[in-house]
Amino acid sequence: MSRITLSRYLIEQTRSNNTPADLRFLIEVVARACKEISHTVSKGALGGVLGSMGTENIQGEIQKKLDVLSNDILLEANEWGGHLAGMASEEMDNAYQIPGKYPKGAYLLVFDPLDGSSNIDVNVSVGTIFSVLRCPERNGAEGDLGEEAFLQPGTEQVAAGYAVYGPQTMLMLTLGNGVKGFTLDRELGSFILTHDNIQVPEQTKEFAINMSNQRHWDAPVSRYVDELLAGKTGPLGKDYNMRWVASMVADVHRILTRGGLFMYPRDSRDPSMPGKLRLMYEANPMSFIIEQAGGAATDGQQRILDIQPTSLHQRVPVFLGSKEEVARVTAYHQE
Repeated sequence: MSRITLSRYLIEQTRSNNTPADLRFLIEVVARACKEISHTVSKGALGGVLGSMGTENIQGEIQKKLDVLSNDILLEANEWGGHLAGMASEEMDNAYQIPGKYPKGAYLLVFDPLDGSSNIDVNVSVGTIFSVLRCPERNGAEGDLGEEAFLQPGTEQVAAGYAVYGPQTMLMLTLGNGVKGFTLDRELGSFILTHDNIQVPEQTKEFAINMSNQRHWDAPVSRYVDELLAGKTGPLGKDYNMRWVASMVADVHRILTRGGLFMYPRDSRDPSMPGKLRLMYEANPMSFIIEQAGGAATDGQQRILDIQPTSLHQRVPVFLGSKEEVARVTAYHQE
């Protein structure tokens, strides 16, 4: 029985679902960059890539060496192919301009080059998250591509995915017609289709949240988590397990494959910061993937994919996963 590679799957999508060829080539380039990042991550201390750079990104977070290396890998892989009009990364203050010597394309690529990198030094799964948007018409304008081109709601995404670098390297991908999972065959050097038509169970008995922040939560989150912890004797009438990796890619990957609820709510520590996770680089692509797998994603008040971004590094609260639990915690906020 022949195995379906990522390239073959994308070719079939071009033929049967009218996926544009330039989008297919773009996804293949991103996948190749993820393979290179996987190889770099797997070297760990042997490659001298662990530890901090001693610098901060625009969010004020200490950059790991692998944050910067992964960012450079994605930029260099994608800048010359002619598929992109520009890129934006969690690790860069401003939009990345395609060098003038290279052709420009119809798409925008937005990414978190190494999500969960605070865990890299202790060998916990990390990953790359990416989102593809169409570049708006510029009416013949020349010069740099501004931030406003990227400020599109998540409903405008044409593709999204993530690579998780764990015991296996996997690429989860949606082109807007369901979610497929590909596992890297290191001997062949190819991503092979291993998970077809992934579906998030509507009901669950697992949740993921950072309990150390409990004292800072808003009342609806405290109420909901108290009910989860009450188990069979509480109003929900069943026992729940808590799982928390502190790597969004790893936590969402578990939820995508076996169900659950991921929560990173707003809290009271910094009133000027409405959430921890970035809308463009994390919340939107993960919400697109989860919805395409039959799950749901809100910020506690509204569907995440309907949020109109106001800045490139905007933060939002996130509740995503199994529909029943997302609906419940969202209803508590709306009350």
